[in-house]
Amino acid sequence: MKPHVTHGLLRDWPLKLVSLVLAVALWLLLVPAEKTVTVKSLTIPLETLNVPAGLEIVEGPVATVDVTLRGPSRLLDGIGPSGLVARLDLERATVPQQEYALGASTVDVPGGVDVVRVSPSKVTIKLERTVAATLEVRATLRGRPAAGYHVEAMEIDPATVEVRGPESRVQAKAAATTAPVDITGLTQPTIFEADIILPRPELRFVDSRTTARVGVHVVADTAAPKAPARKK
Repeated sequence: MKPHVTHGLLRDWPLKLVSLVLAVALWLLLVPAEKTVTVKSLTIPLETLNVPAGLEIVEGPVATVDVTLRGPSRLLDGIGPSGLVARLDLERATVPQQEYALGASTVDVPGGVDVVRVSPSKVTIKLERTVAATLEVRATLRGRPAAGYHVEAMEIDPATVEVRGPESRVQAKAAATTAPVDITGLTQPTIFEADIILPRPELRFVDSRTTARVGVHVVADTAAPKAPARKK
């Protein structure tokens, strides 16, 4: 570069720098916010929907995913974690399939905003067939009758309960139990109402009834007959 050209560029450089800063500031003021494109990252909840009939989730996906959005500043400024949800449609899911992709279509964003990235890009979900079973209901007693009395018999209504749940969690030989029934100090037959407790949290009742009537029949002990006195 020729000396006179270099001299021309460097001449009054402080003034030229100030002019450049003013020009950039003026551009930022005059350019509409909707034309200023920016990027924003958020952590949002992940929901599953449309689980096929006859199937149910036994191992769910992660609770949240990270998304990166791109769009006008004016729009992104109004988007927060509470305003977005990632939704995974399981309408075509099957038992063998366990990995499901997450993409831009998973997140519903306003017009003008693009989903650049979703992390993780896939999640693992395990589905099983829903099966039914009939379980025996067994009473749980706590305490003892009054001195001189004992439990002679016990009746439970219903004696069995219908349940549904994932195939691997339903076992026909398992039994439901009642909440503890306190028979401490009992001296006469009594009927209790107690909740039915299923053996696994994944199981659920088929009918709306979730309690059992427990009839505890308490009777007095029978004195042992005295041996006949011996003749001397």
